[in-house]
Amino acid sequence: MDNMNVGQDEYLEALWCLREQEKDTLADLQTALDDPLDHVILASLAAVGMAVLNRETGTVALSAQGLDHARELVRKHRLAERLLHDVLGLRNQRFESEACTFEHLVAPNVVDGICTLLGHPRECPHGLPIPEGPCCTRNEHAVQSAVAHLSQFELGESGRIAYLNCRDDSLLHRLNGLQIKPGAKIKVHQKYPAWVVECEGGMIAIDPGIADSICLWRQQTPPPPEHEIGPQETEKGAKWRSWRP
Repeated sequence: MDNMNVGQDEYLEALWCLREQEKDTLADLQTALDDPLDHVILASLAAVGMAVLNRETGTVALSAQGLDHARELVRKHRLAERLLHDVLGLRNQRFESEACTFEHLVAPNVVDGICTLLGHPRECPHGLPIPEGPCCTRNEHAVQSAVAHLSQFELGESGRIAYLNCRDDSLLHRLNGLQIKPGAKIKVHQKYPAWVVECEGGMIAIDPGIADSICLWRQQTPPPPEHEIGPQETEKGAKWRSWRP
């Protein structure tokens, strides 16, 4: 795998993306690459056992070995996008082009450290799934995450929302309607029997499962309060907004 070149890596990534879309034709690959196919690269991938090429049917797919290598490339790329977009604030096409460079330079153990630092994100900024790594399956916390799930916060802790780990679009829209969206500041006021958080001037009660979908940048905060506050003890006249799962 170490002998793969950038051109081959690009084709492996494109084949991974086509697999996600359940496509496997050479025409699909050419469309994904937005460039005429390089049949030398295709032949080389087939020769080293990374791809299965059938010119009679006009199809091409990743082999088991190719899947492993492509998964590593795609994971690096999508984690790099998350890092560059969320941490460094790069927007438009800048984080996309920089991520392409990143994936060819970073060792797997460094990638695991970045993944842990970001709280094991499930999706890139485009909403595409990030393949899991060993650190995800171990739920590793050896590196203190700069981004953590709201469910990991304690009373009195606050943070600014980095992203929402929602696979359900309707849930994402409901959270946005409550002003729970990237950039908003959240402070934890209660954890049981339901989570109560202050967000954008309002007090919101949310289900514990939803708290695990909200990922925040940690911030330095005062010590937590001595007791959990209820609806009649809200700070600074904050208004209540209802959560309806």
